[in-house]
Amino acid sequence: MAFLVALGLVMVFSSSSAIAYSYHHDTAYYLKRQVVYLIVGLALAYAAYRVDYRKLRTIAPALVIVTFLLLVLTLVPHVGYATGGARRWIGLRALSFQPSELGKLALVIFLAAKLSQLGENVRSLSKGVGPALFITLLLAAPVFVEPDMGTASLYIFTAFALIFTAGARFEHLIMCALVMLPAAVIAIGSSAYKRARIFAFLNPWKDPQNAGYHTVQSLLALGSGGLFGLGLGASRQKYFYLPEAYTDYVFAVLGEELGLLGCITVIALFVLFAIRAVTLALKAPDRFGMLLAMGCTFTIVIQALINIGVVTSSWPVTGVPLPFISFGGTSLIVSLIAVALIANVGRHRV
Repeated sequence: MAFLVALGLVMVFSSSSAIAYSYHHDTAYYLKRQVVYLIVGLALAYAAYRVDYRKLRTIAPALVIVTFLLLVLTLVPHVGYATGGARRWIGLRALSFQPSELGKLALVIFLAAKLSQLGENVRSLSKGVGPALFITLLLAAPVFVEPDMGTASLYIFTAFALIFTAGARFEHLIMCALVMLPAAVIAIGSSAYKRARIFAFLNPWKDPQNAGYHTVQSLLALGSGGLFGLGLGASRQKYFYLPEAYTDYVFAVLGEELGLLGCITVIALFVLFAIRAVTLALKAPDRFGMLLAMGCTFTIVIQALINIGVVTSSWPVTGVPLPFISFGGTSLIVSLIAVALIANVGRHRV
């Protein structure tokens, strides 16, 4: 995690320097903000590491209720504010946060508490899988409306993975996925914005100046990097060609500057992180701790897979940052807290 965060600071500075100088006359503008977020995140992560994780079980229902209310408030004009066509933030622009990021932790904590109490009932569709997915969809619905299809899908993927880990029957999960699929198709098909993103994923070169622009510019960045990259700081796509170069598409700039070897290194670090986190989770002293650590691991690793998939045109375009590396305060803080909870469970391991 430390290596990923350090690399993230370097890439935030490199990928944002041009736009930071253009808009703020300070090439390190976004780097300074990211360092502040990192300090706040480390402080909150240390608090999460020191508290007894078993106390989280009692506040899980309240945490979900508060998170749901915050997600709904995000959709209220003059309470939540919109940028880039999506209403995802609450607060002042200088001091704002994304409730959808907090929702990741709230969902994992609640599902870990709920599934750990069910025991063998988790294999029941009506007592286990059904209620757990209902709460997941309840949190995902306002996120989908924002619209933030990427984070909403992350909620659902994390829930499915965690429910399966808890011992649910595979056929029940397949059945629920098949039931949810038509609703997802209708929801995406009824929105011109979401429909355009799906078509752009299938063939971004058909509309390279509009719907497929993000994907085309991302692939150009990766292709330009070759095996060893153009060199740190030498990206050309960050000069106003590649949108969101320091947030959702920072992996493309990384690939352009550090090449295929740099991309493989980042992927290997996430794989190593997953292996270590799962190892700690399996040594947890209780079922709640195991599911909590596994849920935090799924949240980070699945998000990384989605982000890298978007950048490499292996997944439809969604606004999901790369954990630890992309610029973003709430995302970085939540990711650090998630790692702290995994370490918290790990220090009680047997």
